Amino acid sequence: MEATVAERGQITLPKAVRDALGLTKGTLLKVELDGSRIVLRKSVDDAISRARGRFALDGFESPEAVVRATGEPSKS
Repeated sequence: MEATVAERGQITLPKAVRDALGLTKGTLLKVELDGSRIVLRKSVDDAISRARGRFALDGFESPEAVVRATGEPSKS
């Protein structure tokens, strides 16, 4: 999967990722650097967000499985 950085530095997360993690408008994300990687984490781990993400995984064992199923390039 890819995302393009817009003029003001914004990116759009793919819908499959947003759905798998239960991300909706207004969800706060923590941004961390790990070497040359950008790591995004949900800032608030509340029961509603966890439930929303679980229901979106219908048929998948994890958010990573959703990402793989939607075309993430292999790292081999």
